[in-house]
Amino acid sequence: QVQLVESGGGVVQPGGSLRLSCAASGTIFSIHTMGWYRQAPGNKRELVAAITSGTNANYSDSVKGRFTISRDNAENTVFLQMNSLKPEDTAVYYCNAKGWRRGTLQFFDHWGQGTQVTVSS
Repeated sequence: QVQLVESGGGVVQPGGSLRLSCAASGTIFSIHTMGWYRQAPGNKRELVAAITSGTNANYSDSVKGRFTISRDNAENTVFLQMNSLKPEDTAVYYCNAKGWRRGTLQFFDHWGQGTQVTVSS
């Protein structure tokens, strides 16, 4: 089994910052890509940012220049530093990890439980 545990969500005023963390554990051989997605009420889940094990990162246009994704490969942990937050960033943020299981080398594509981010004055 693979588990993803997210932390760091909360309520912040517009212009503020939050840092999300997601730690992966379990029968993991290797994680290729870790990412953050978000889903606001009535909207589809969308990619916010993703990073490969080689630290190649990509961002949605709506967060470029404001959010930074980083990763600790040794700890199978991914971070999302969110600055200059806007009310439209309000959503449930989900961590995602894609990789291979230890032993079987079976591919996995796993989601965390989500953490709420609310940007409001």
